[in-house]
This record gives sequence, C-alpha cells and structure tokens, in this order.
Amino acid sequence: MIKYRSYSLSNFRSIPQIDLLSEEQKFTIEVVGTVLPFKVSNYVIDELIDWDHFEHDPFFILTFPQRGMLSDEHFHEVADLLKSGAENDAIKRAVERIRLQLNPNPAGQEHNVPVFHGERLSGIQHKYRETMLFFPSQGQTCHAYCTFCFRWSQFALQDTKFAMKEADLMVKYLREHPEISDVLFTGGDPAVMKTKFFRHYLEAILDADLPGVKTIRIGTKALTYWPYRFTTDDDAEELMDLFRKVTDNGISLSIMAHFNHPRALETRAVQDAIANILSTGAQIRSQSPLMRHINDRPCLWSKMWRRQVDLGVIPYYMFVARDTGAQDYFAVTLENAWKIFRKAYQQVSGICRTVRGPSMSSEPGKIRIVGVSEINGEKVFVLNFIQGRNPDWTNRPFFAKYDPDAIWISDLKPAFGEDAFFFEEELVSMSD
Repeated sequence: MIKYRSYSLSNFRSIPQIDLLSEEQKFTIEVVGTVLPFKVSNYVIDELIDWDHFEHDPFFILTFPQRGMLSDEHFHEVADLLKSGAENDAIKRAVERIRLQLNPNPAGQEHNVPVFHGERLSGIQHKYRETMLFFPSQGQTCHAYCTFCFRWSQFALQDTKFAMKEADLMVKYLREHPEISDVLFTGGDPAVMKTKFFRHYLEAILDADLPGVKTIRIGTKALTYWPYRFTTDDDAEELMDLFRKVTDNGISLSIMAHFNHPRALETRAVQDAIANILSTGAQIRSQSPLMRHINDRPCLWSKMWRRQVDLGVIPYYMFVARDTGAQDYFAVTLENAWKIFRKAYQQVSGICRTVRGPSMSSEPGKIRIVGVSEINGEKVFVLNFIQGRNPDWTNRPFFAKYDPDAIWISDLKPAFGEDAFFFEEELVSMSD
C-alpha cells in the first residue's frame, strides 16, 4: 500500500528531486509560496512530473509556484523581506495586504451565502436555484494545491474561509428549499475526508428522505492528486460501499473530477480508481480551466476528452481561468479560448461533445463564449448564460464589443451602443 505524504513550504527542500533546481528557483518557490498556498503530494512528485524537463512540465507548473505568478512589485517586496530576515509579523502584514489585492473571493462568493432563520450559513453557498454547495469542515484542504486555484483563500485567509460541520442544519436548509435538486460537496477537496465523515453527511441526506434531492455531487481533484483514495487507502473500500448505498437509494451520484492535462489519465492508479468509482453506479464528470503554460493547445483537450470517454468519464466543462490569484500568469484571451475550444471540439466525435465552454464562472453566472461574429458591420463576441443567478437569464444570447485583449467578462463592453448588459441592473439589486 502506498502511503500519502505531502510537502509544503516548510519541507519542500526535502523532496528527493528538488536538487535538480537551482538555488534561485528554490528561492522563487519560497517567495511565491509565502503568498499563494503551496502543497504537493508524493504521487504528483513520483508519478506525474517529468523531472528531466521539469521547467516546462505541466504538473510541475500546476503545483510548484512560478516566478510569473506574482507581479514584479509583489515578488520583490516579499523577496526583500525574506532576504533581510524580517520579523514574521512584518512579513505577515505584507503578505496579507498583497493577498487582498489578488481578489481572494472572486465571482461574488460572499453573496452566495444564505441567511437561514437569522443565521449566516458560512458553509453553504446557494447561487443557482437548483444547486446548493456544501463545504464540510473536514474537507477544506486538498491532497495538493493547484497554482491556479480560485479558492486559494480557503487555505490562506482564515477570515474568508467557507466551512460547516452541522449536517442537521444542512438538512433543515434543504427541507425548506425544495427547489434544490443537486447538493454539491466542495472545498478544498471533500475526498481528503475519512469515510466516517462522508457517511455523516451523506447518510444525513439519505435518512432525511428529501424528495427534491435527486443528485449528490462531490467535487474533487483526488483522481489527479491521490487516486489511491478510491482504491488502497485504509477506508477506500468503505467509501465505495457508501457510494453504492447512495446510488442504491435512487440518488444520482456524480464525482466532479478535475483533469487539467491528458497525462493525468495515463497512470494505472488513476485508471483503477476510475473503474472502482464507476463500479458503484456513480458517474464521473470532468472539468478544467483552460490555462496558459498548462493546456492551451487544442490537441491536448481533444486527446483528454477522447481518453476520458474511453475510460467512462464524461467531459463536462472547459472554464476560463478565473479573475483571482495568478490569473495574469494563466490567462488566455477570450478569443483564443473560443478558438482552442472550437478546434478541439472539431477533432472529436459526437460522443465526446458533452463538454461545454469556454465558460466564465462570474458573479452573474456561468457565461459561455459562443463565438466571434460580425453583425451589421460590428465585430462582436456572442455570449450566453449556461447558468444564471436569475434562472431566466439561462441560454439567453447577448453581445459584447469585440476586444482582442479581453480575458474576463469585466473587460467587455456591451455591443450596438447599449449602456449595459441586460442583466446588470438586476444583478446590482440582488447584491443590495
């Protein structure tokens, strides 16, 4: 049995392969890792990173902090503090100020937290009518941290952390909101939890016999970062039995996996884990942001979608890198995102075309870039909502002025002389 081990900023220099890095590269990890959270598992180190070409390896970049992930100003400020041996309090103050400039809670997440009987439920988000997100307190870390993570503040800023352990309160909220059909366990990564905690939450839903709840989703990166969670961990078999109990009770169980590169699907460990999960009656759906330096080539996406289907995984979403953390390092323009998606889509058969995107998970909702077109002589982006804060916005097309440099919805202006997008006035009233 392979035992899990992780490395963080305090002990990364003990990684056996780390001596391949120069002292400057190691110091860069220390500087950037002081601001953005850093953690990597022994599975990523031993099975995924090509250490002969680590500087350009997607899994090295995906987990080890890189120089371009901070602005020059922020990098030099932290580097100077570390080199001068500054007091911990001085470093902490500087880092906290820098973190707050990196939009630690994007897409208006604080507006998604419901108030229930006068109590703010900090471990629940209810943005879309049919879907409730639940943040179990025992699952608010990960086997390894992604350098692009949009929830990095969960690990770096305690004051903005979403977490909750009260299963009974979750059930009470669901009972009073029968419009919710889908419960999504998220984090962090719920798959870091022991099965006894999974059972605490999942059986609470099953025992409550909530007629409205049709689907339970589990958002996890464990298939990439620690697939042994589903095969050889001490309580892996117990977890598979729990998954079977969910599906045997007539509730659809979907594992929302995150695969960022086709190589993540090549190991025997991940293939065995996928097979184990599917044997319980659960589905696996895959999603990933499109990221420069990691997967910004159509051939990688078409290969990944095809391989996922071969293994029984359903391609689900291609996202645009969110406006938080190291966005500038990973960002692909909206036009190039659409071109990459379109070319990759053209290279696969219809069975792989369950994937949707490229999609921006923004404050008003999931906005898809349908394409670039010309209407009445004006070049425009064609957009629509895959999901909206107001369900009536869903699948409603709208148009933005063409901007070749735009990387997020906030960079776009309405087309055809309009003063605002159709949803903006209502969105403001929702936030009041």
